[in-house]
Amino acid sequence: MEKVDRIIPAKEPVYLEGPKSRGYELAFAWKIFKEFIHGFRTLHFVGPCITVFGSARFKEDNPYYQLARDFGKHIANMGFTTMTGGGPGTMEAANRGAFEVGGNSIGCNIKLPFEQKPNPYMQTTLTFDHFFVRKTMMIKYSYAFIIMPGGFGTMDEFFETLTLIQTKTLTQFPMVLFGKEFHHELWIYIEYMASQGTISKEDLSLVLLTDSIDEAMDHIKTFIAKNYQVRPRKRLWWLFEKK
Repeated sequence: MEKVDRIIPAKEPVYLEGPKSRGYELAFAWKIFKEFIHGFRTLHFVGPCITVFGSARFKEDNPYYQLARDFGKHIANMGFTTMTGGGPGTMEAANRGAFEVGGNSIGCNIKLPFEQKPNPYMQTTLTFDHFFVRKTMMIKYSYAFIIMPGGFGTMDEFFETLTLIQTKTLTQFPMVLFGKEFHHELWIYIEYMASQGTISKEDLSLVLLTDSIDEAMDHIKTFIAKNYQVRPRKRLWWLFEKK
């Protein structure tokens, strides 16, 4: 008779039950509501922002880190607040550039299993539980968007923001896709979508693909100058916001 060392129990089945209980859904909705309100209250007076999206994995010796740092400086010198995802890599670099020249630097961090910590180059930082709340904040308070090389998260932010601009949910907001070599194949595929009619050829003009920081900033300045005037907001405090 064959000896059995141990018996491996059958894996417990996982049932797909659909929606949770009404109590659970109400608690979840309340949690999301509080997260939004916290973000609104914290960011209400940050001023017009330019958001820089990009990889969290680039180290200080990476050329894109240094370029993002230069972007932060240019954004600050233009009088805008630099907003990022608040983490390391490209996000840290853009915040750092703004911080080093005395500009406003904001971060919307996210809780992750591997503990993405906020970078130290921000005057204001928030940490969110949910990506969609965080992404809303990064879009809501910004008037231009710079997409640096990155991974899945950066592409998600790029295409969602671009969709909002394409559908005129956001109007006359400039978007820069920075890094021609890195985004070469992506841009070819976007042009292919236009050739197949899944997007309009005019949609290609919604994004500036460039390797030049000066060209990117001139593009943003032109859009803002043609369509907006920056007006100081009256600081009417309510619900005990911090000054």
